[in-house]
Amino acid sequence: MAGVFGLRGELKVAPSRIGDDALAAGVEVRATLADGTVRALRVRALRRHQGRPLVAFDGVGDASAAQVLVGATLTIGRGDVALDDGEYFDDDLVGCALVDGGGAVLAEVVAVEHYPAQDVLFVDVAGDRGARRAMVPLVRAFVKGIDVRARRISVDLPPGLLDSQEADEA
Repeated sequence: MAGVFGLRGELKVAPSRIGDDALAAGVEVRATLADGTVRALRVRALRRHQGRPLVAFDGVGDASAAQVLVGATLTIGRGDVALDDGEYFDDDLVGCALVDGGGAVLAEVVAVEHYPAQDVLFVDVAGDRGARRAMVPLVRAFVKGIDVRARRISVDLPPGLLDSQEADEA
């Protein structure tokens, strides 16, 4: 929560990885406060002001009550998030194998990071010199298919993206 807005207990919401469209009236959220305290809240209303979402919660009716929530991190239940085609939870991608067009395993996804230009898969690449970490942009030019159930991400990567030595030999 980025700050209090007005006197009626509304709060400014900072953007998140899932986006502010995950919030709607009636949705239950968990607010983790700066001190680690967790509070269950229900969204009473959501509106936009100058492009920024403002949220009101049941039981938070004035600026003083809202101030307690400033700096809190909001989370919602996985079942409350509606994903569009081509959207995935980070946790669903972590642990997936990166495979080439022939099905050979190239690496394993260990993390997903979100940057302004695109999302990036961090992968561990096993090789003769042991495991090393590489970054693979999560873009259509490289990622050809994602099968979360099979735990596989099909890729067509340029030489050197996973190993600089490979680029020198190409």
